[in-house]
Amino acid sequence: MKGMAFFSGGKDGLYALHLAQERGLDVPYLLLMKTSLGRSPHYVNIESLEKVAISMKKELLVFDMAHGSEELAKFISSLGISHIVGGDVFLDVHYKWLEHLSKESGAIAVEPLYGKKSLALTEEILQSGFEYSIIATDRSKLSKDFLGYSFKTTEDVRQFASKNPGVDLVGEGGEFHTIVLTSPLFEESFCMKHMEIEEAERYDYLKFSIETVKASV
Repeated sequence: MKGMAFFSGGKDGLYALHLAQERGLDVPYLLLMKTSLGRSPHYVNIESLEKVAISMKKELLVFDMAHGSEELAKFISSLGISHIVGGDVFLDVHYKWLEHLSKESGAIAVEPLYGKKSLALTEEILQSGFEYSIIATDRSKLSKDFLGYSFKTTEDVRQFASKNPGVDLVGEGGEFHTIVLTSPLFEESFCMKHMEIEEAERYDYLKFSIETVKASV
């Protein structure tokens, strides 16, 4: 079994990849989407995402969604894979889209996070050795003051939840986006550097670079 995982550098996709690999799926490909709906806070930081992919010894592929879903299905089919890994949690429209894409490309959809509760999933991700930071906030739902906010422990989750009671803890509604800086998938941990706040149509986001965390002697 060989698969491809949708990839943005964020926690949901990478944790789904982690679970899929634990279940025995070989995933050599990461697919980053270049959106046609405006600037993506992930794609604008592609140099950092390339470092993440290298740390996992995986091939980073990029598809421009301006070509449409039909061409995306053809592209995925050309990879010769058997499975597509997604990180959806509860948005039915995304889940159905991936199912449709899988049928069109001849692959099987794998959604290991789907149906999990947000709080329990967030704690599960952290307890599995993941650490991540917020890199984009939907300005209508979450203050840009939370750009750079890091989730390392369950206490970080509790503090975030207490300050933002109306925000889903995994950001499934697009309230925020993240980048994983530490995980069992990586050969090393990272930290963000040279952070600048920029604006897109919907989001405030960070333009940043990442550097390897030096091990203490």
